[in-house]
Amino acid sequence: MNNSDQAIAEVKSYLLDLQDRICSAVAKEENGTGFVEDQWQRQEGGGGRTRVLADGEHIEKGGVNFSHVFGKNLPASATAHRPELAGRSFQALGVSLVIHPRNPFVPTSHANVRLFVAEKDGEEPIWWFGGGYDLTPYYPFAEDCLHWHQTAANALTDFPENLYGEFKSWCDRYFYLKHRDETRGVGGLFFDDLNQWDFETCFAFMRSVGDHYIQAYQPIVARRKQMTYTEQQREFQLYRRGRYVEFNLLFDRGTLFGIQSGGRTESILMSLPPKVAWRYQWQPEPGSEEARLYDEFLIVKDWLND
Repeated sequence: MNNSDQAIAEVKSYLLDLQDRICSAVAKEENGTGFVEDQWQRQEGGGGRTRVLADGEHIEKGGVNFSHVFGKNLPASATAHRPELAGRSFQALGVSLVIHPRNPFVPTSHANVRLFVAEKDGEEPIWWFGGGYDLTPYYPFAEDCLHWHQTAANALTDFPENLYGEFKSWCDRYFYLKHRDETRGVGGLFFDDLNQWDFETCFAFMRSVGDHYIQAYQPIVARRKQMTYTEQQREFQLYRRGRYVEFNLLFDRGTLFGIQSGGRTESILMSLPPKVAWRYQWQPEPGSEEARLYDEFLIVKDWLND
């Protein structure tokens, strides 16, 4: 990163455009219904552009957030595994999103791409990229999961190392509910601390991941959004959404970083679904569609070779 200000400006320009393109693609599945935009600033430094689509015909809630925040000290969630960064000032910019569909046959999806820069007077900036995307189905289709993972693999093929296997495994480990001993969904990609190449190559890698998200998700939405579902299936969707809430509030690094760094609470928690349900000690009936989710999909699986 020879000129940190210029590099950050280039990343910011890409992220704002990515937010525009994702919102446009999601709105297309809603027959043009658009997002409500909220521009905000925070006292500690920086701000963002939050866009929310609520109560749509097909998208019950979708949030696509851009933020560029900075501060004098990295919070504990960012330095826990890299204590050498403690005391540095920071800039963090990224796009994060969650789409909660209304139809239980359409999976929930999550994605984010981001850049962190940690700076100290008299020393070179320390920078790294992170991001990825994952899929959380309720009544899954193997062809949708295969398409999702194949698109994720395609995003990484033009880079010095084929990291799909490594970053797919990282996603499986990260989006795991330890207290329930189950995966949140069928995974995808997750990476952090990406700086093993020069800045331009790492930036191109992040762009490829960001650009492939809508290629992975939009065809699934288009295929499934008109399917007929029952009230029982809707209730199961609300029950499984509870797992999403649990992960975001207990384990998600982005949520923890946002709260600990004094971020804007409404934007941080926009990822939570509008309706959710918990049931005490509920178990699916053996052999049911609901049991199939647990038995065949909420497991670590090599989707491209099995």
